[in-house]
Amino acid sequence: MMPSIGTYAVRQAVTPQYDEDTRKALESQRNSVAKALDRKRRLGQYAVVWKDGKSVYIGPNPPDPKEPAHSGPAQR
Repeated sequence: MMPSIGTYAVRQAVTPQYDEDTRKALESQRNSVAKALDRKRRLGQYAVVWKDGKSVYIGPNPPDPKEPAHSGPAQR
């Protein structure tokens, strides 16, 4: 049974137990992603992240979602 505050149920976070190597790998991955997102923010670039089951743009100047994506080779 979930504890409640008033009429709202409170979810308790369940933290899985990982072995030491897995924990270090996850920590390294989180740090790398944080650094990459911070770098994009400082450079004024947008990023694509997964949120609520779909990909979303964060940051300034995202592409217009109504325009088709270019999948051909880069043009010079």
